[in-house]
Amino acid sequence: MDKEKQLLMKPKEKLKQGRHGLLRVVFGRTGIVMLLVLIQIGILFIGFKVIRDYLFATYWATVFLGLWLVVLIISRKGNPSFQIAWIVPILTVPVFGALLYLYLSTQIGTRKFNRQILEEAAGTSSLIRQKPAVLDKLRSESEHMANLAGYLRKVDGCAVHQNTSAHYFTCGEDLVGPLLEELQKAKRFIFLEYFIVAPGYMWDSILEILKAKVKEGVEVRMLYDGMCDLFHFPKDYPKQLEQYGIKCRVFSPIVPALSTVQNNRDHRKILVIDGHTAFTGGINLADEYINRKERFGYWKDSAIMLKGEAVTSFTLMFLRMWKVIEGRKVPESYSKYIDVHPKSEEQQPEGYVIPFDDNPLDGEQTSEQVIMDILYSAKTYVHIMTPYLVLDHEMIVALTFAAKRGVDVRIMMPHIPDKKYAFLLARTYYNELLEAGVKIYEFEPGFVHTKAVVSDGEKAVVGSINMDFRSFYLSFECGVLLYQNAEIARIEEDFQETLKKCLTVTPRFYNRQAFPLRVAGRVLRLFAPLL
Repeated sequence: MDKEKQLLMKPKEKLKQGRHGLLRVVFGRTGIVMLLVLIQIGILFIGFKVIRDYLFATYWATVFLGLWLVVLIISRKGNPSFQIAWIVPILTVPVFGALLYLYLSTQIGTRKFNRQILEEAAGTSSLIRQKPAVLDKLRSESEHMANLAGYLRKVDGCAVHQNTSAHYFTCGEDLVGPLLEELQKAKRFIFLEYFIVAPGYMWDSILEILKAKVKEGVEVRMLYDGMCDLFHFPKDYPKQLEQYGIKCRVFSPIVPALSTVQNNRDHRKILVIDGHTAFTGGINLADEYINRKERFGYWKDSAIMLKGEAVTSFTLMFLRMWKVIEGRKVPESYSKYIDVHPKSEEQQPEGYVIPFDDNPLDGEQTSEQVIMDILYSAKTYVHIMTPYLVLDHEMIVALTFAAKRGVDVRIMMPHIPDKKYAFLLARTYYNELLEAGVKIYEFEPGFVHTKAVVSDGEKAVVGSINMDFRSFYLSFECGVLLYQNAEIARIEEDFQETLKKCLTVTPRFYNRQAFPLRVAGRVLRLFAPLL
């Protein structure tokens, strides 16, 4: 069997597991929430029908309102892909599309949340101090990197750090042991912020250590995204953790209501220990990430551990989010968590480390800009590992231009997807990228969840950032930009080793897919920014 036929084959599915999962969704809290949201959409649609069928003048007034909204959408600052995704329903279903857009764009709660996040970021930006000597040294080595660091400083308050060691983990199995060991060493505080936390070996092992650390007087705070409430934990789980002495908050709990704020998820993965050790990357706190539970074949993921001065940035990322979610009116003093000096044995002056976070509410696509900067400045290669590929026009241009000017651009994707619609959507980009010279591979043993970009042996980004609209525009993300750091070679080695287990996508591949799948992918692509 040739490799193209292998690519087109559907991976084996565990039917029994799928049936049980479906039953939990339909008859559990998740199903109820989905049902209530669908009821709200139905009410909006009924309102549209009533206006159209019985209130003729109001119908045409709403049609003209829709046309005016289209003019406003086009004239506003923003990504054209998002504009098109809204213009299509407004013009094709004028009343319903206009009502839905107005409903979602005028929510008071969303605007309040946006304001609090931005105010907290602005009010604490001075806490991340930039050492002039480090920036000057970077500028003497690379004017371009110093300019990129200046951009991150301006839009995100980031700083360039030395005196920081990095260790890259190529899979979840390699991470779990060192992570538990570092937790055992905690003396002052432990901060955890994750998109997914689920019961199982990994979380249970961490929880036991956290409970023991609380008894030793260590301050422990836990922040997880509201999606966990929907799929993994009971609604009162924070109260259970509070009984152990663990402070716990939930980011944007899912409620059965149409709301734009619920579309902005906390996708970050942050673990900070005593202000001198931090973990981030793609690995969440659940067993599939360390291959103790099989879901989509072998789960290929990665993480990075930092020790030293750069950890301060992750401490502040956590504290900012905690402050807004907690909603305390009395300002919390961050100094006891920020002013932590790294131990001398952890110092590593070689290379540069720039932690950054990406706030979807500030109008700046920080993560996307960093990756595009790497593509535009690459000389030899850019190698990318990502679970999703949903690209806007700007990223397509950056990828194809790099390939056309001779840069070896390679993208590694999963062969066994976790979301079928995302897989169909991603494959609609294959042909235009391949035609420009971008090389695409699918990881045959399973699912690639690694989020990493490495270039020219001198730059790399590791974090929670996917190559899709959701990461670039809708979710709170974080990452680490490395320059001239020893671990960059390890990241490239990981890419090359994983490549040996991949199938190569050829230009003929997309056209050999079943016609209905190609149509479905193209339709999904039209609404990609809203998915």
